[in-house]
Amino acid sequence: MDKIELLHLMALQNVPNLGDSTAKKLIRHVGSAEAVFKAKKESLLKIDGIGKMKLQSLHLTDHLKAAEKELSYIEKNTISVCSYKDNVYPDKLKHCNDGPLVLYSRGNIDLQKRKILSIVGTRKVTSYGIGFCERLVEELAPLNPVIISGFAYGVDITAHRAAIKHNLQTIGCLAHGLNQIYPKVHAKYMGQMEENGGFFTDFWSSKEFDRNNFLKRNRIIAGLSEATLVVESAEKGGSLVTADIANSYDREVFAVPGRATDVQSKGCNDLIKDQKAHLVASAADIIYMLNWEVPSAPKVVQKRLFMELSPVEQEVYDKLKNEGKQELDVIALKCKMPTFKTAGILLDMELKGAIRPLPGKLFEVI
Repeated sequence: MDKIELLHLMALQNVPNLGDSTAKKLIRHVGSAEAVFKAKKESLLKIDGIGKMKLQSLHLTDHLKAAEKELSYIEKNTISVCSYKDNVYPDKLKHCNDGPLVLYSRGNIDLQKRKILSIVGTRKVTSYGIGFCERLVEELAPLNPVIISGFAYGVDITAHRAAIKHNLQTIGCLAHGLNQIYPKVHAKYMGQMEENGGFFTDFWSSKEFDRNNFLKRNRIIAGLSEATLVVESAEKGGSLVTADIANSYDREVFAVPGRATDVQSKGCNDLIKDQKAHLVASAADIIYMLNWEVPSAPKVVQKRLFMELSPVEQEVYDKLKNEGKQELDVIALKCKMPTFKTAGILLDMELKGAIRPLPGKLFEVI
């Protein structure tokens, strides 16, 4: 992108009370970020939905000078920068009207044609939540998804660590500039994350850390991925805000159920009860709902001779072998099992090399 236009986009990002969606509306009307600053306030006020409050700070301070200072910092500290107009800007985030005008990143991030899942939840995660999150990431590992989270305590860092363990790309969305890290105790994971993934933020290095930034940061977590999973959440919390944002983007939302008496499951249970999220009991539920294709096992006939199938898996295998390819719902009906349980069994059988998925949610023996 032209450096002058980038500087003016950053300058718009620095205008208080303006917001990304309003800034984009102004740019669409006058043609460029540079033109926004050159336009008279009276002409901008004629744009539908633009009020005096949003424009009152546009010409009061030297936002361009501040942008030049920040860009100088970025260039000296090997930080990548892209605007919502650039081809390298995350594709899914481009479809979010309030996506950042300018996005800053560090690491080795590759989101092109990737399966992307955001995992969020409470900072006060329980042993149940940790175990579920770790197991789910392990089950998803063969599909090589990108795991997005917020690098905070609890569920966030559990998801990042699980991704690192299984060599998956993982990205932390930060609520501050790339000149610092919060919480500091997580700094020890930065190197591993930047090797295969990294960090995104739309906050400048010159901005002071503010806990209110977490809520603004959540739109990036929701916007980057095709689905958001809430592992654990109390009745109120930032992860529920992320779920609401994901729903507003028409993205899939999943939640892990818990006991009715568990405080840290109240938010998830409510999401499911209010039909704002799909219930998730295993990775198979996510794979099925998102129609993710499970990589086929190599066609090695000799290997099948030594497969160890459970009695239930053997029953499914025999039916597919005798009756030919079948849809998931038909398999569940014939085996007299819930669909979600059948989906999990089929995933295990695929990973064992016993069956393979076909277009249209069909399965057949190998």
